Amino acid sequence: MPAGSSRKRERQYEHIKEGQKQRGASTRRAEEIASRTVNKERAQSGEARRASRTSVRDKPASRRGGERSGNRRGAQGPTRDQLYNEARQRGIEGRSRMDKRQLSRALGR
Repeated sequence: MPAGSSRKRERQYEHIKEGQKQRGASTRRAEEIASRTVNKERAQSGEARRASRTSVRDKPASRRGGERSGNRRGAQGPTRDQLYNEARQRGIEGRSRMDKRQLSRALGR
């Protein structure tokens, strides 16, 4: 946990980490999942100094309820922001003007 984290976030981190371990995740993977979840919660509640656009706009894990767990594809697949980030990593030009369907096609999905 980052320095200056609240006790609530420390407890949340430990709770998520232990839950992941019980589900069979390695210690390292459990720590990663717990860190990402807690950091996202901190960003959404304004506790973090910096926050990505997707962290702030997305639903909190507590409200999402595992909606995108597993392979991160729900009934509608990945979100537009997830597709956009992948397109940015691959260097696809014109991505900022593309909608979800166009991004999906450009990525070959």
